[in-house]
Amino acid sequence: MTTDTRAARLALVGERSPNVTSHTRIPLLLDALATQDRLVLDAYWIPTEDAEEPGAVRGFDAVWVVPGSPYRSEAGALAAIRTAREDGVPFLGTCGGFQHTLLEYARNVCGLTDVAHAENDPDADDLLLTPLACSLVGHEGTVTIAEGSLAESVVGARTSLERYHCSYGPTAHLDTLRAHGLRFSGEDEEGQVRMAELPGHPFFLASLFQPELAGDGSRPHPIVRALARAAVRHAGVPA
Repeated sequence: MTTDTRAARLALVGERSPNVTSHTRIPLLLDALATQDRLVLDAYWIPTEDAEEPGAVRGFDAVWVVPGSPYRSEAGALAAIRTAREDGVPFLGTCGGFQHTLLEYARNVCGLTDVAHAENDPDADDLLLTPLACSLVGHEGTVTIAEGSLAESVVGARTSLERYHCSYGPTAHLDTLRAHGLRFSGEDEEGQVRMAELPGHPFFLASLFQPELAGDGSRPHPIVRALARAAVRHAGVPA
C-alpha cells in the first residue's frame, strides 16, 4: 500500500517584497491552512518577469497573482492569468491581480487589444483601469455579493467587510466584459465592481480587496481557503 504525500503546488506570481504586507501575510496563511485545515500547499514565488516564459505556471495546481503592482512585467502577469484561465487551473487574483485579470480578459477574450492600465501606461488612449476617485489604501468597506455566485458559495454570505490597499479600479468596457462571459459578483456600497469570476471554470475568482489581510493571519479568509481546496482537488491529493 502506498500513500500519496505530494502537496498541491501553488504559484504565487508577483515580486516578493518584505515591504508588502500581503506578501508577509501569505506564508502565515499557508501554515494555518496546513495545521488547521490539513490543506498542504507547496508554494513557489514566481516574479512576473519569469512568468513571461512559456509554460511558466504550467504544472501548478493553482495560480495566485498577488498584490504588489506595478509589476515588473505586465506581460508576465497577463501570461500567468491566461494560462490559468485557458487550462482550467484554479486561480485567484487580488488587488493588482484583480486589475490584471480584467485587463487579460479584455484583451484576449473581448478583443480589446488596445486597452491599458493607467498605472502601467497612463497616456494610453483607451484605459480600462484608472485611478480611483478616492484611494482605497488602508480602507475597509462592505462588499455586496451576487446571489448564486461562486463568491457567495465561498464567502457564505451576501455581504462581507473587506480590506483594501489599492488606488486603481475598472471604469470602462464593463458591459463588454460581461457580454463575453465574465461575471462581476461583488460590488461596494456605491455599486462599483469589486469582484469578478468566470462561470464554467473550476475556480476562477478575483477581488480588488485583499482577503489575505483579513484578521491577524491566524485564520485564513474563506476565499483563501477555497483556493487551497481547489488546488488540492486539482492535484488529486486526498484532503
